Amino acid sequence: MALSSMTGFARASGAVDGLHWQWEVKSVNAKALDVRCRLPSGFEALEPGVRAAVAEKLKRGSLQVMLSVSGASQPETLQLNEAVLEQLLGAAERLRARIGGEPPRADVILGMRGVFDVVSEDADEAAVQRRDAALMASFREVLAMLVQARREEGARLQTLLADQLLRIETLAVAVRDNPARTAPAIRLRLAEQVTRLMETGAAFDESRLHQEAVLIATRADVQEELDRLMSHVEGARSLISSSEAVGRELDFLAQEFNREANTICSKAMDKSLTRLGLELKSVIDQMREQVQNIE
Repeated sequence: MALSSMTGFARASGAVDGLHWQWEVKSVNAKALDVRCRLPSGFEALEPGVRAAVAEKLKRGSLQVMLSVSGASQPETLQLNEAVLEQLLGAAERLRARIGGEPPRADVILGMRGVFDVVSEDADEAAVQRRDAALMASFREVLAMLVQARREEGARLQTLLADQLLRIETLAVAVRDNPARTAPAIRLRLAEQVTRLMETGAAFDESRLHQEAVLIATRADVQEELDRLMSHVEGARSLISSSEAVGRELDFLAQEFNREANTICSKAMDKSLTRLGLELKSVIDQMREQVQNIE
């Protein structure tokens, strides 16, 4: 099973009764499902069906749905506007009576704006239903193409995330097995620090000093963080093997990964541990970027 990305693009075209169209759908990542439609005038009735079809197939993503059409249109006729014509003729006669001149010519009057109206004939209801049904069938086709494109991108992201999880697991094991975490190494490091303090000549209570050393050693222990990190790795692997919309869960888990890595870095008492912690953070940051694109 493969994850689905929120990024994709699809295009499909079709024709019916002399009408030609093209659907384009673009999808990018978003926190929820957001659909924006750009439909030509006269095709607005398609929008509810478009939104319902998208909601049935997708859970998250910002989509731009665009429809362009050409070809057949509603038949139009010219209709003489009698009222405007009478007003123009009356004004022409009044003007001629005052200043003289030739009677107005028909071609001049008919060429004036408003004398003729362009009237669209009512479209046949059956033809409109046939057109809309063909357009929606075409949209479902382009939507299926988009879903497939998002799944293909999701499969690529799944492979990438699996590699990153393996890298995180490898680094966590390296932290666990790092020689700087052994009891002798910690005792030696604390002894060196105590020796430097004693060399200053300041007076120290040895029993109090021992207690502080124990506290420092306890704070430096990162076993709990490593255990949680390994648990998160297993949880993330389970999620990326799903075909469901798990993007939100992965995003939350990525934040938990980052929290554990930050704690490991803050507790590190050795350069080698700090280096491993920083490398962990780097891989986790890369993973978080990819997770943002998962549906």
